[in-house]
Amino acid sequence: MGRNERKVSIKLDLKIFLFLFLFLLTSQLEIYIVLIVFAIIHEIGHLIAGLILKFEPEEIKLTPVGLRIQFKVSDEEYKIKNVKSYTIKKAIIALAGPITNLIIATTAVLIAKFNINLQNLYIYELIVYSNLLIAMFNLIPIYPMDGGRVVNETLKLVCGNKKAYKITYILSKTILIILTAISSIAILYLQNISIVIILAYLWYLEIAEIRKYNRRKNIEKLVKSMENKEHSVV
Repeated sequence: MGRNERKVSIKLDLKIFLFLFLFLLTSQLEIYIVLIVFAIIHEIGHLIAGLILKFEPEEIKLTPVGLRIQFKVSDEEYKIKNVKSYTIKKAIIALAGPITNLIIATTAVLIAKFNINLQNLYIYELIVYSNLLIAMFNLIPIYPMDGGRVVNETLKLVCGNKKAYKITYILSKTILIILTAISSIAILYLQNISIVIILAYLWYLEIAEIRKYNRRKNIEKLVKSMENKEHSVV
């Protein structure tokens, strides 16, 4: 029998409608739509890199901050001889999204430089600003953002999976707390609700990862406890 092939699952995060409503209320819907478009292109960068590196997409989900693509994990990749290669590939895929946005921003700057047209200047500025913002936002070392994933995969190469997840968890939480403090000051001066929305979404992602991390720790404790019992019986 041949290998069972699963179809790509396509999902919609209903929170996107809440984001649309909030940005509509604050008269920032146009900017949000532009950001979503380039965020989707950002994820296409991840997808292309994944396909080039022979990864198969498993799930594509439209979220309030663009697409989220999840790749299938092959059992072969977990063999000891393939772990390092697999980790490096995942880091490359994580970097592909921000690099895509930087390429778009650079291209827009070059086109604007050699094709100066004051009427289109706003469009060029919007393209550059949007893509730089998306690239920098995703490179924040908070898991599961791209920056956090790169840090996690790099740490795996240095100190193994268990320590890598622990350090990534502590680093993500610390940076998010600092970012929240800085953003709180910015909100007072700029009075921009979009900062609040983005910050709230980051905390939503972080809380979800904290729950996963705690479940992983509980499973490890349970396995260790069972192993200790087996040794004591012997």
